[in-house]
Amino acid sequence: MERKRSPESGPEAGPDDGDAAGKKRLLLCADFTSVASCDVAVARRYLAENAWEVERALNAYFEPRAEEGALPSHPATSPAPGSCVDLTHEEAPDPGGSAGPPRQEDGSAFSLVTWNVDGLDLNNLWERAQGVCASIALYSPDVVFLQEVIPPYYSLLKKKASSYEIITGHDDGYFTAIMLKKSRVKLKSHEIIPFPNTQMMRNLLCVHASVSGNELCLMNSHLESTRGHAEERANQFKMVLKKMQEAPESATVIFAGDTNLRDQEVTKCGGLPGNISDVWEFLGKPKHCQYTWDTQMNSNLGIRATCRHRFDRIFFRAAEGGGHIIPQSLDLLGLEKLDCGRFPSDHWGLLCTLDVIL
Repeated sequence: MERKRSPESGPEAGPDDGDAAGKKRLLLCADFTSVASCDVAVARRYLAENAWEVERALNAYFEPRAEEGALPSHPATSPAPGSCVDLTHEEAPDPGGSAGPPRQEDGSAFSLVTWNVDGLDLNNLWERAQGVCASIALYSPDVVFLQEVIPPYYSLLKKKASSYEIITGHDDGYFTAIMLKKSRVKLKSHEIIPFPNTQMMRNLLCVHASVSGNELCLMNSHLESTRGHAEERANQFKMVLKKMQEAPESATVIFAGDTNLRDQEVTKCGGLPGNISDVWEFLGKPKHCQYTWDTQMNSNLGIRATCRHRFDRIFFRAAEGGGHIIPQSLDLLGLEKLDCGRFPSDHWGLLCTLDVIL
């Protein structure tokens, strides 16, 4: 997702801004506001209360007190019946009346979702989180990739998605997560690969697993945001492609997430290796799911200008011998407004179905 910061958005001058310490605090405030998308006064307050340590301050910001009206990280009481969608049910009812996509019980189908859930936006966070939960419960994907998860969101997922194993790329601030359906996907191991030059707490979360006897290497990331960080984003993408190439040849490799990529940036990186495909392109570039960040259709950010990008992408490398898991379809999630008048996220989610060759 694009997190824009104008030159005028820097902190106002303070009495201590003339010395080195003051200048450092200005930079820390700028870093905080670029991540949290908040006012400078809010950034200064949280940083001051947390010894001017950015990660600690962000963690405090993303775990607001319950009395402030935001999503609590540790609810004092259990939610009222019906207040949350329980993800532990394999076949949750469709709030819109649809039966959802048919599932093949013989294990010949595999599905995954990738979604930037915009946990950094605290407005209507509880309702929006329930909307994401409703979609996961409806489609019951085997694997879920999430980006911009914050600790309260993670607490909700752990409580309501006990049928999933949840692996996270961090434990504070904001981070990625991979969810594996325990009944279908067997977790083997995981690793977190840091991006050495990130300025936005980004990394690559890798999970090694298996489904129906087929080896999987699952990779989730939120690459550096905004046009101004295109060079770092390109370096991160190159690291991901290298990691995909290094995965065991016997494994099907899937990388998905909020890549923030523009098509010309992929070209500048030298394009994709011959054995790695962009799933949207592999499926014939279906128009209905071309744009995953679309301010023309999604009003969450209140941006008047029309900005349409395919930031959220899925990349695929087949296992040796032609591959045993093949992409079949791609659809968007989160297209319906919730009762609060907003969408679950400023990004649409992607639902990908694949065939498993038994």
